[in-house]
Amino acid sequence: MIINSGNRTDIPAYYSDWFYNRIEAGYVYVRNPYFPEQITSYRLDPSLVDCLVFCTKNPAPLLSRLDRLAPFRQFWHVTITPYGPDVEPHVPSWQMVVKSFRELSRRLGPEKIQWRYDPIILTEKYTIPYHLESFEALARSLEGFTDTCIISFVDLYEKTKRNFPGIRELTWEEQVTLSKEMVRIASQYGMGITACAESEALAEYGVETGGCLTKEVLERALGLELKPTGHLQKRDACNCLLGIDIGEYNSCGHGCLYCYANQSESLVLRTIPRHDPDSPLLIGWPGEGETVKEAVQKSFTTGQGRLF
Repeated sequence: MIINSGNRTDIPAYYSDWFYNRIEAGYVYVRNPYFPEQITSYRLDPSLVDCLVFCTKNPAPLLSRLDRLAPFRQFWHVTITPYGPDVEPHVPSWQMVVKSFRELSRRLGPEKIQWRYDPIILTEKYTIPYHLESFEALARSLEGFTDTCIISFVDLYEKTKRNFPGIRELTWEEQVTLSKEMVRIASQYGMGITACAESEALAEYGVETGGCLTKEVLERALGLELKPTGHLQKRDACNCLLGIDIGEYNSCGHGCLYCYANQSESLVLRTIPRHDPDSPLLIGWPGEGETVKEAVQKSFTTGQGRLF
């Protein structure tokens, strides 16, 4: 099975102590976001967990104790974008995140870490020329540390429109222009471009559109054959295997205006103080009347050796 820590919040950036406590304890509780009184317990056992998947804008807080994760296979998505605090108020500078990215790549191998340049937004400040110049600078700084860059264009969820007044969707022509140029630039630095939940028509311009966390992507990174079984969380727009996410919505402190995981700043400010690094839950503790159910877990590995 796959344990994911990045779809609902940024655990490496804000909850590294809690995460390592859960690794030491060997289990984690996850609250159902739609039925909060339902809690599921998952064992954090390397014989059952085929991969720990991280998605973060700041891996640094997890790095000093990374050796604790040696028994587990890992796969990382690290987002590095050129926005300022007007869009990403509490994200470290891209130079700092590049430094952490390089350290991760050296320690785990470039096949286990991918760079995310997303979401792409266009404003009077963040224009197409701005993006292309910034993208090339970032690609140059990451040359040799990864072979994949994942891009996506901003999705206008209702919460995004509310939190980011004036934001707009990119036209198809803008998406094509950016995609073509990013493919060209990335190729100069030994990278391919993969689109996350975007139109398959972008394949005409050299973009991989099959998905950024598919069975095939994980097999290549881990060097193992996987046969996923049972109920799998997947996005409708792609074939990615999202796995079991152990995070909780409305708990990320980055404050990005385009965020889909935070409903509002006020809700985040009420949620974060409820975090206790000693709790089996990311936010709060199990309460009276809430039930904890043990998950049925099974490894997806087939026993086949390295495939690539």
